[in-house]
Amino acid sequence: MPAGGPGRSGWQLAEDLVAEAFTRAWTSWHVVRRHPAPRAWVVRTAFNTRVSWWRRRRREVVVDLVPEALEAVPDPGGADTVLDPALLAALRGLPERQREVIAFRVFLDLDTKATATALGIAPGTVTAHLARAVATLRGQFVSTDNLEVRP
Repeated sequence: MPAGGPGRSGWQLAEDLVAEAFTRAWTSWHVVRRHPAPRAWVVRTAFNTRVSWWRRRRREVVVDLVPEALEAVPDPGGADTVLDPALLAALRGLPERQREVIAFRVFLDLDTKATATALGIAPGTVTAHLARAVATLRGQFVSTDNLEVRP
C-alpha cells in the first residue's frame, strides 16, 4: 500500500506511487522485460496505483480548500509559472479517457504507440481521443471572431 496518509503533500504521494510502480516492476521483471514497452508498463502501473489509491480515499471528504488557493495552481515543471485555472477547469471537464490521453501524450511526453500500450487501446484510438480533446479545448479558448479568413 502506498504511503499517502494524512499530511502527505502531492509531491510525496507522487514519489510514493512511482516508488511502488518501480517496486512492482522489479518484482515482476520476468514479465516486464518481455513486454513490448516496459516503460509504458511502469507508467501504466503507476497510473493504476494512483487510481487504486484514489478509490480507497474517495469516501473521505476533506473540505480544507481556500478559494484563493484555487485561483493560481503552480506548475511543477516551472519555477515561477502558473497554470491557467480556466485551462485546468477545461481539462477536468473532458471525458476520462481524453484526460488520460492528454496526460500521457502531453504531460508524460509518450508517443502514440507507448500511450496506446499503456492505456490498452489502439494507436488510432489514442489519436482520435487526442484530436477530440484538442478540438474541445480549442473550442473553449479560441474565439471565431478573432480568426482571419484567408483566400
